[in-house]
Amino acid sequence: MDTLHEAVRGALTEVADAAKAPAMRAYMKSEMPFLGVQAGPRRTALRKVFAGHPIDGAPEWRRTVLSLWRDAEYREERYAAIELTGYRLYRGFQTLYALPMYEEMIVSGAWWDYVDELAVHRVGGLLSAFPDTMRPLMLEWARGDDLWKRRTSILCQNRFRSATDTGLLYACIEPSLSDIDFFARKAIGWALREYAKTNPREVVRYVDHMGITGLSRREALKNLPAG
Repeated sequence: MDTLHEAVRGALTEVADAAKAPAMRAYMKSEMPFLGVQAGPRRTALRKVFAGHPIDGAPEWRRTVLSLWRDAEYREERYAAIELTGYRLYRGFQTLYALPMYEEMIVSGAWWDYVDELAVHRVGGLLSAFPDTMRPLMLEWARGDDLWKRRTSILCQNRFRSATDTGLLYACIEPSLSDIDFFARKAIGWALREYAKTNPREVVRYVDHMGITGLSRREALKNLPAG
């Protein structure tokens, strides 16, 4: 694990452009500093590291991810932890045993750059694979106090298209309709906009029926013809 940590930091440092770090930190409004590694070079570097440091078994994978996450000194190291969760060699580890790890990362990360990747690509995958367990859990998250778990419940079906559970989507949106927080409003609009790619008439109907206004409405109907 220590070797992987060292390799991750070394690889990121090697492709970092320190001159870019202040602007990246300012854009993300991050308390944690950046090294200055942009997404493309970061992903290329991390793929090489992960390929060279295989992990033996799901428990060790989860421990490694959380260690990278908790011990991160730079934001890109947390991005590395998220990328490790989705690395191709560990697709078989995407089970309900991974859920507490994702929940910790969502709650402690508490910002869109972390949460959205986990919501759409990790929690969404678990919902698709284990709907009987995940559906009631997403409803629970949707009704809870934590903004980022609520956002996750709203966004987790963003890639489902025609497989979208519309009842679940609406049930996850509705507890946040009265929330004035930007990230709640944006999530509602984004989720509806994604579903509109499959069923635009239903999204228009729902937005009008629920009286959705402002940012959420603009986002939901963004790619649809006026009128």
